[in-house]
Formats: sequence, structure tokens, C-alpha cells
Amino acid sequence: MKLIKVTQNEAGQRLDKLLAKYLNKAPKSFLYKMLRKKNITLNGRKAAGNEKTEVGDEIRLFLSDETVDSFTENIKAVDEAKAVKMDGMPEIIYEDGHIVLINKPAGMLSQKAAASDVSLVEYLISYLLRKGDITEETLKSFRPSVCNRLDRNTSGIVAAGKSLPALQIMAEVFKDRSIHKDYLTLVWGHIDGTRKIQGYLKKDKARNQVVISSRMSEGALPISTEYTPVCESQKVTLLKVRLITGRSHQIRAHLASVGHPILGDAKYGDAVQNLTLKKAAGVTHQLLHSYRLQMPSDLPGPLGYLSGKTFYAAPPENFCRAAGSFGIKIDQSMFGEDGI
Repeated sequence: MKLIKVTQNEAGQRLDKLLAKYLNKAPKSFLYKMLRKKNITLNGRKAAGNEKTEVGDEIRLFLSDETVDSFTENIKAVDEAKAVKMDGMPEIIYEDGHIVLINKPAGMLSQKAAASDVSLVEYLISYLLRKGDITEETLKSFRPSVCNRLDRNTSGIVAAGKSLPALQIMAEVFKDRSIHKDYLTLVWGHIDGTRKIQGYLKKDKARNQVVISSRMSEGALPISTEYTPVCESQKVTLLKVRLITGRSHQIRAHLASVGHPILGDAKYGDAVQNLTLKKAAGVTHQLLHSYRLQMPSDLPGPLGYLSGKTFYAAPPENFCRAAGSFGIKIDQSMFGEDGI
């Protein structure tokens, strides 16, 4: 007999859906047959399968170990996580029982783009498995994951959910834009004062590139970007950027469209300037970093304790080194309540 105790990560879903996650190779007909014959029970009673599970519910499988094993497929995520070398684990900015905030390095995917990729998600699962916060068993019904994504070559704060309620709440606040994200970037040119620019963005999926225009066209989406200069030197400005809307490649393409491409941006930047920068400072990707995350003032339910809190992540060494090559100094004192 196998006992499954429902936790907050399984609660709220139908019993048959939960069983299908645990016995992921079993046909539905088998699950319903076992329910009818009381070989699978809910809190000691016969169940139909359409019951909504609650925290503390006890599901008993009166099945042999051989039967359970035959209907349980090995979790690929476990094997992938075990293969991750933890010496490459990104910096953890903040962690509690519900969320993890990670300072993603440039060059790492937030989520897989292809089956062979190793992304931040695999590092996260490996980290939580080794800590004992999750187990191979709990991964059958719930997988921690990231709540927002950054481009591969953009560094900075990525939020991840360790619990189902956290994933659901964080996904909603990222979607409704009530959570605020601020970026630091180095751009070419001189910029005076805070500006808010608007336009329309259309994505070319075949080229994985976007086009910015001032007029609406079929398939284009409205965008709005706000930025403030922090300091400048030698025709380069350090900008603080806030996304009013959040579209693919928005900051990179929008700034380039107004004559201020990001240093090192191979897709939207200046190829000649980028080559010079690569030789001078070793810059091989866009210098864009998500450095500040401010939680909504009224986070609901189990995340209420995080309401209004702000988190910071200093940019990576190569960002600071490139800024320094133009006479712009970046140090840790800039990141915090008294900083930018």
C-alpha cells in the first residue's frame, strides 16, 4: 500500500488529475477502475475521481510496488538536475519557503529552448533537491519553476516559485504588471533627463527579431519604456530603465530605435562599435542587467509578508569593467534603498 498525503502543492486539483501525475503511464481507464474497486481511496472512502483535493487529504493506493513502478515513468527533470554541476549555480539573492530570487548570469537561458538545453530551471531543481526542499517523489506532482524570463544574454533578477501558491501568485503579478522591474544598461550617446517613449513592436519569429515603429500595423503591439540617466562619460550613458509594457526584446530594440543602442548588442546595436568594444573591454553580449525588483504593495495570501519589499542585484563584473573603461564607476553602494 502506498500513501500520498496532499500538500499545498497538490491541493485544489481534481483527484484523477493528481493520480495521473503520480501514475503517469497508467491509462485513465485503469485509474477509474481502481477507484471503482476501492483499490484507490480518498481519506479512507471510495472516490469517483472528480473530488477537489485539500491539504491533509490522504490518498491510499492498494496496489503492489510492481504495479506502481510499472505505471510510473522516471522523471526526466530529476536526471537532468542531477547532471548539473552546482559550481555553476547562480547567486541566490533571497530565499524563503515560497520563492527564490536568483541573479541570472548572461549566457544562461531562463527556460529550455531545446531538449538538450541546460537552463536556470535545471539549476534551480538541482539546488532544491540537494537542499532537501524537494524530493524525487514530490517532483511527480509539482515542479518548481521560474516566474519571469530574461533573454539569454541579459543578466539579473529572476523570480522562481518553490510552492504552487507562490508560482500562481507571482505569475499573476508579472502578468498584470503590478510588480516593478528596473534595469541598468550602458547605451551609446548623451541623454538628458527622464524620458518616456512609446511605439509599436512587431516580432519576426523566423529571425527572432523585433521591429519598432511609430505607427500601428497588423500584428504590432503597443510598447512604453521609461528611462533615466544615472551618469555619462565619453559618449556613453548609464541608464536606469523601467518597462511599462513587457515585450520581447523591448528595451534593446526601443532604445536602438531612438538612436541609443545598448553596448554589445549584436542584434540591435552597432557592429563596428561592438567590435571595438569587444577588443577594448572583452564585451561579447548586450550590457543589460535587471537589478531591482519591487513587490506589489498588496500581495495576497501566503506571500503577504513580501508586500512592498524591494530586492537588488548588482551587475556582473564584465558590466562594471566595461563601464569603467569609459570612466563610469559602478560599486555596491549604488544598490540598495539609498542607491539608484
